[in-house]
Amino acid sequence: MPQEYVRTAGELRARLARQRARWSVSEHLADDDPLPRPSLGLEPGANLTEASEVGPVDLRGLIGRPSGNPHLTRRRAAHGLLPAAEGVAGTARPAAVDWRARWGWPWITKVKDQNPCGSCWAFGAAGLVESMARIEHDVWARRSEGDVHDGLRFSCGQGSNPETALDWIQANGGLADPDCWPYGTPPEGLPADRRDAWRAEYTPSWDRSGRTVRITDYVRLGDVEQQKVWLDTVGPLTACFDVYDDFFALGSGVYHRTDDRLAGGHCVLVVGYDDAAGCWLFKNSWGTGYHVGGFGRIGYGEVNIDHWAKCGLRGTNIDPWTKRRLHSGSVYESGNGRAHRNFEMSATAGGGRLRHWWREGDAPFAWARAATYATDASGQPAFTGSTYNRNMESLHVTTDGRLRHWYYEQSGGAWRDGGVFGPGDAAIGSTPAFIQSDYGKPGNFEVVVRTADGRLNHWWRINGAPWTWNDGGRFGSGIAHYGPALVQTRSRHLDLVATRTDGRMQLWWRDDPNGFAWRAGEVFGSGITSAPCLIEGQYGAVDEDTAGNYELCAVAGGGRIEHWWRGNAGGSPWRRSAVFGHDALAVTGMLQGSFGFNLEVIVLRTDRRLQHWWRDGEGWHEGPVIGPA
Repeated sequence: MPQEYVRTAGELRARLARQRARWSVSEHLADDDPLPRPSLGLEPGANLTEASEVGPVDLRGLIGRPSGNPHLTRRRAAHGLLPAAEGVAGTARPAAVDWRARWGWPWITKVKDQNPCGSCWAFGAAGLVESMARIEHDVWARRSEGDVHDGLRFSCGQGSNPETALDWIQANGGLADPDCWPYGTPPEGLPADRRDAWRAEYTPSWDRSGRTVRITDYVRLGDVEQQKVWLDTVGPLTACFDVYDDFFALGSGVYHRTDDRLAGGHCVLVVGYDDAAGCWLFKNSWGTGYHVGGFGRIGYGEVNIDHWAKCGLRGTNIDPWTKRRLHSGSVYESGNGRAHRNFEMSATAGGGRLRHWWREGDAPFAWARAATYATDASGQPAFTGSTYNRNMESLHVTTDGRLRHWYYEQSGGAWRDGGVFGPGDAAIGSTPAFIQSDYGKPGNFEVVVRTADGRLNHWWRINGAPWTWNDGGRFGSGIAHYGPALVQTRSRHLDLVATRTDGRMQLWWRDDPNGFAWRAGEVFGSGITSAPCLIEGQYGAVDEDTAGNYELCAVAGGGRIEHWWRGNAGGSPWRRSAVFGHDALAVTGMLQGSFGFNLEVIVLRTDRRLQHWWRDGEGWHEGPVIGPA
């Protein structure tokens, strides 16, 4: 067992060699470097639940239903957690799981750094919310550890545990994104004896209610075998353990304790296991310079990691801000419904009326009519969710060439008329482009509409008093009647694609949030006869900071639909990947949602009925006809 107290990396390397340890000291440490001392944060005597207090749980009762993630549906079927008709037979629990790259996809957000504060518990909880948002909804949703840490009014040196953090997140409407309220650390140069008392004043942006990933009750798992089944069929787990001095220097290999000097307690996110190596795989919160890129391995049962219950989540509810690049036109995916992934759509209903349609995000996936609103719509509306308490927002061109805003007030359960604005010569029958950007807090509304002179007109609204719309000027020429599509890039540009009168499509972009200079970009395609629907999807988005591919659908000659894409991470050209469908008049909406990275498209047919099409790994599929539009 442990002997002498070691002070340097070289001394620890010598000890590991003598004991033929299964792990090595971090290669970043030279032999004469002292052992590092990053911050921990598990409060001494923390009121954690012991594994022995939990016992086996009813996994079938907790997760015995199909997931929007088809891989998880298959894994649950393999464990007998689903009726045979609802799953695909498979093998029992695999010998290893690693959520960093399962089934060829990345699922875990990048490693962060908690230092110098004792906030590992907040990072473990936030990492759990982030990973489950990705796994359950196929979207990156970076969360703020500062939201829960400062929301609890904790000081920098104050420790806690993930259960306290998850309790706060559930009770306070979810966990916000960093731009709503960031994780902060004491100012540089603040004396060490004042860091513990330092605390940020908690003042998140006032639209926080529309910027949080909400959670249901978390699950405590005490049985190690059930923890592995959960990792296989649901996702990661939080875990806490004792930290001894040698752990600070862990590099590669499977950690087992060689030291008697207890430094405190720590919490991490367990992202997998490996039975052959007898270890848990964890994501730490000390930056990428520790372990192997911030990830490490710790032996089963070591340093009390299996003494405490581990915590898991299911049923996350994603905010519209996270999904704002993933939809275009008349359809988006909300957090409503049993599975928090309903499709919401607006379409014309005759006589200038608009109708709200919705589809439950769980079987049997039937479309249903909801309320009608408006009386002066000349064409299909643009439809989205905003950060205003997750309100639904609708925008259309009126019969007299203006723009009219309606919104569904979630708190009151009713549609409200947001008023008329814009030019007097908007192209009647066209569809405006409509997004919420990140200019300002809450983010501005950005609208671009085609005008009668064949140009494009940009309007925007600062989302605060006096709530006035501003004319951003006109640009372009020779734009076809149908209308444009608009996206805000991760570099904060505005990108727009519109169909021209010659049947080709053209990208326009604006890179100055304080100016109005739109610049003409590439021209591509031919024979296009509708407005495009453009989104930034999840293909190519290898992490939460990398832009995904552009996905675009538009109608071409013969009533067929063309799918185009462009790789944004590598700057590739536009490519047409498929032509599908029939009897299409216009593509009115497009999204990428919670169903296995599928693309979902709403088409207006020549018989004036709406139809849903979708694409999975096997190609495009014809979905149901929804109703008249």
